[in-house]
Amino acid sequence: MGDSTPFPEPAAIARAELFTREQFVYEGETLEDALAPGSARRRALDAAVAEIDAGADKPSIEWRRHYSLLLGLERLLSEEEPHLADRTVLSAHQVDALSGTLTALLAEAQRNGNGSSNGAGPAPAPQELVAAAIPGEEDSDEDDLDDGEPEDEEPQDWQDDEELDEDVELDEAPEDPNADRRFWFEHATGAGKTVAALGFVEASRTGGILILTHRRNLVDQFNGELRDRGYRDRISAPLMNGRDSANGPVTVETYQWFVRNAGKISDAYTIVICDEAHTALGEKTSAAIRAWSGPIFIGMTATGALIARHVTDLFPTQTSRFDLAQAARRGVIAPLRCIRIPPGPGVRTIAKVPLRRGEVDTEFDQEMLAELLDQTPFNMAIADLYKTRFNNVPGVVYAAGVRHAYNVSQAFRDMGMKAKAVSGETPKRQLARILADYESGKIDVLVNAMLLAEGWNSPRATICMHLAPTASKRVYQQRVGRVTRRHPGKEAGIVVDFVHPATKHDDPVVTLHSLLDRDVYRGGAIVVGPVR
Repeated sequence: MGDSTPFPEPAAIARAELFTREQFVYEGETLEDALAPGSARRRALDAAVAEIDAGADKPSIEWRRHYSLLLGLERLLSEEEPHLADRTVLSAHQVDALSGTLTALLAEAQRNGNGSSNGAGPAPAPQELVAAAIPGEEDSDEDDLDDGEPEDEEPQDWQDDEELDEDVELDEAPEDPNADRRFWFEHATGAGKTVAALGFVEASRTGGILILTHRRNLVDQFNGELRDRGYRDRISAPLMNGRDSANGPVTVETYQWFVRNAGKISDAYTIVICDEAHTALGEKTSAAIRAWSGPIFIGMTATGALIARHVTDLFPTQTSRFDLAQAARRGVIAPLRCIRIPPGPGVRTIAKVPLRRGEVDTEFDQEMLAELLDQTPFNMAIADLYKTRFNNVPGVVYAAGVRHAYNVSQAFRDMGMKAKAVSGETPKRQLARILADYESGKIDVLVNAMLLAEGWNSPRATICMHLAPTASKRVYQQRVGRVTRRHPGKEAGIVVDFVHPATKHDDPVVTLHSLLDRDVYRGGAIVVGPVR
């Protein structure tokens, strides 16, 4: 069947739909509209029929790369209320992330004039796809996926969370031929990036999905979401060394696993979702991503606009933006109030150092900051302040270093509050138990040295206290994101900045007002929230 056939036979369409597990003609569409010669859907149909006629029992990897996500997004977005397997209805900004990606795929296909879904060059003709479609012997070599290396422990501190490499600044590459298949979207913390990611899982019924994240505990969180949202049967151990599966397998792994196994990961993964995409910008990680020309890469982050080595260096096409202010104005996340506590630490003499090696984004030297802040009278005063103003209100306090965190938590307990300190030095099982106790209400205050800046979510967290000031807007926004989730009885997230009430935006210390570019500080007032 070729483009010269104006109306494909219904039997051929039915066979192709069974073969690809996708729909080619939607309710209310005519054949002329749905399968116009030269359209992406028509080419997908023709290629599928050719593979069926050649005796294939599942779509080839090449077919899945070119058509699985495109057809799936069209199908999902054709629904009156796009939803996941568990009937969770996608919100407007989550739909926007999916539709933005579909638009980018279709635009690239139109530029190439070939109907391919990811800019991978001209889509192969049906007969070219056939060669890869015929079943054969698969490589059954099951090498040790981690090369015998133990999984890395949790980082000692957030700014030391460069788990893969030294992250030196790279010269701009002269060529990046696969850049047109790498996309990204920005959604505020608490706005449901994970649900948006699962929208791509829902869309890809035959192409495999590899989800990459930067910490092992987040792998467990993603797998839990997959189980809870109706995708338990699709969770798969890593497919390696040519092993194939066409049932849309979903694997969640860490970036360090990805780098260690680069070149051995199966091409059955046609979509790679990069969680917290700003953590994928290191030299080794980005090189591994650029070297893999097969999949479509989708990065997602809450702070893409704030990082010096911008996400667009690796993911050139932004498909959706729903930032902190937008999410608060629409009521998707909790409103944010701000309290400033004067006079604030004298940080002007404290040196600034790169957050990570090779980055322009800087942070106060943590050792110098801890030396300034970690004083028993000050720690007791902070504990007294918290008890007086926020007693029994769950919160998270950011300290300057591990020792400072433990000293502050002890001061809180001395004041009769249920507080615990956590850090990268906390054993994993103990950390999990402490976080569970916080969620259940056995602990009300968590004090940490940036360990909980990202990758940890507790809807009951209400107070965000910046005891250790930060010079990085990215770090500040990640901290604030811990108190943006809605929770019964939680009217607003409360942000405590230790600065003078008259602090301006040019001050080296980031404040909620400078982050959101709000002009006037009014103690305790809502800085950003739903628009009436």
